[in-house]
Amino acid sequence: MDQLVAALSQMASIRGVRQGLILAGAVVAALLVRLLFARVVLMLTGKTRTDVDDRIAAVVRTPAVASILLGGVAWAVAETPTSEAVATIVNGVLVTLAALLWTVAVMRVGRILLEILSARVDQLNWIQPKTLPLFDMTLKFLAAGGFLYFVCIAWKIPLASWLTSAGIVGIAVGFAAKDTLANLFSGLFIIADAPYKVGDFIILDGQLRGMVCDIGIRSTRLLTRDDVEVTVPNAVIANAQIVNETGGPHQKMRVRVRVEVAYGSDIDQAREVLLGCVDGVEHVDTDPPPRVRFREFGGSGLVFELLAWIDEPVYRGRVLDALNSKVYKRFGEESIEIPYSKHDLYIKEMPRSSTDLD
Repeated sequence: MDQLVAALSQMASIRGVRQGLILAGAVVAALLVRLLFARVVLMLTGKTRTDVDDRIAAVVRTPAVASILLGGVAWAVAETPTSEAVATIVNGVLVTLAALLWTVAVMRVGRILLEILSARVDQLNWIQPKTLPLFDMTLKFLAAGGFLYFVCIAWKIPLASWLTSAGIVGIAVGFAAKDTLANLFSGLFIIADAPYKVGDFIILDGQLRGMVCDIGIRSTRLLTRDDVEVTVPNAVIANAQIVNETGGPHQKMRVRVRVEVAYGSDIDQAREVLLGCVDGVEHVDTDPPPRVRFREFGGSGLVFELLAWIDEPVYRGRVLDALNSKVYKRFGEESIEIPYSKHDLYIKEMPRSSTDLD
């Protein structure tokens, strides 16, 4: 045994044999790691409920094996007496290849994780299938930055001057694209906070009302009741008061019909007639039931309000039209006066004619 060890040591001292042993050892180690992934790792990941770990293990296996081989080559080159320039070039190429392999692996693993997270939209609102390209691009940008960093280190490129230049360029780009960046970050916050979703009816600052037809990274598109599509920058929406008519535990919405009756009218009769106006109106829901409220004593009459629930906010306009028409007709049939503002004009003195002036 001692003689065998001595013989191997003597062979290792020979220049060419030493590099060959290093390369052979790297190949053996790479095969062992590949076998480890094929047998042990895949067997362990196969016992889990999901295939996420199986996919990640399949992605990591290739760069892990390749890194061992590249490390063996780098070690063999280091044991070979060469010039510093040649050693720098060889090491630079090997590190670049390893960094490239791991960069691609990181991108693929990140893509797998993002797909899994985006599938859980009920738990994570900030990652959705439609925002997946943004996060994927961000991941690729970070991975590419890491790749360039290791490449610069491998080729002994000074980073201080490059980082300084990049910082100056970044500041200039930030000032030039501040509105775009504001819309971008506002879009991310809107997606994360989820104040509305596609298909909801919203009102912005009490003025613009429409159905959300698209939520983008830069803007949100609303379709008004006139079938006009309005594109609103996300930065504007982030600072606006949003009324989500479709929000809440259900999509139902309550409509209000405000009407006045003349003083001296029978309020019980007015209440009964208003409740009867709901019968037969399409899209009016009976749960919760409609109701009538006597709100106030107005300047010209008694103010009543008919409250009724509709199935969806999209029907508000046609339901209000039907209710207003029925209220006006029924009040006429029941001789309930709807007061209106009246003004009496008193003439203190008639102007004199031109003949009187003469």
